[in-house]
Amino acid sequence: MGSSQSALNFGAGPAKLPSEVLYDVQQEFLSYKNTGMSLIEMSHRSKEYMEINDNAEKAVRELLKVPSNYKILFLQGGGCGTFAAIPLNLMNRTGSADYAVTGTWSAKAAKEAAKYGKYSQNLRDREVFPDESTWTLNPNASYLYYCDNETVDGVEFPKIPNSHDVPLVADMSSIRCYIWRCPKNIGPSGVVVVIVREDLLGNAMKVCPSVLDFTHVAKEKSIHNTPSTFSVYVMEKVLQWIKKNGGVAAMQTQIVPLTIGSEVGLIYHFVGGKNGNESLEAKFVEEAEKLKMYQLKGHRSVGGIRASLYNAITVSDVELLVKFMVEFQKQYGPKP
Repeated sequence: MGSSQSALNFGAGPAKLPSEVLYDVQQEFLSYKNTGMSLIEMSHRSKEYMEINDNAEKAVRELLKVPSNYKILFLQGGGCGTFAAIPLNLMNRTGSADYAVTGTWSAKAAKEAAKYGKYSQNLRDREVFPDESTWTLNPNASYLYYCDNETVDGVEFPKIPNSHDVPLVADMSSIRCYIWRCPKNIGPSGVVVVIVREDLLGNAMKVCPSVLDFTHVAKEKSIHNTPSTFSVYVMEKVLQWIKKNGGVAAMQTQIVPLTIGSEVGLIYHFVGGKNGNESLEAKFVEEAEKLKMYQLKGHRSVGGIRASLYNAITVSDVELLVKFMVEFQKQYGPKP
């Protein structure tokens, strides 16, 4: 099962980025725009970085058609930091919030919200998706929170839930969400994109740190303190790459389906089975890495195997993975 192809990255977290973008980053790394300095050495208030910051914001607004009455913020702290930022900024409106708890990530968000006010949650048994007709929503909630796609649990909302005039907060950070319905990762770790309606600003709790205060961050154009400049820089390049290649609509048409042919259907059934063999899974990862196929191990909380097919992944990449999986099943699977 030997192969000489370059590394294939099927990671679900930090994931594959377009080769064209990585090449540009490489070319500019030692001297950004012939300044003789790397971008990571420059002041975050330099004209060079300010231009990157402004262009990234403009690209998000253009690609997603963000209305003018919404602010686009670049925050630090990852998803977990944002779990806290949301109630700290929004729950103060009425002192309570609703959470649709449909899996691991929304459960973490709800647990964080419990530190700052009252909240109700609509639970599921993680086997059956919750029908909205069964939800009990608080009409006086500050917001309704949901996670569009629970990557750990394999649950994705089929449509945007009806919040009945209550502000809706959506975690769109995972695959097949938001602009991430194209490539999930639009840059390296270190930056979170928050889009918030202007009339929801100005209600942060007094205990809210200024670096997480949406109102303050908006006023400071996401440069209250030293931001993750390199992450924003790469993100801006990926956004421009998306624009160059036809925008969000074009990216959506290029998404690699999970059911290309009978072989993929067969293998995904094998990978997604609930009766996984841990030793066989370890062998699968080991053999895959010999072929330079990386990050196929499932999330640490559930184990198993997971292949994330983001837009930087090509059809030929998937075909190589499928070929390996079929061969692996023939060699290690049940014998007729």
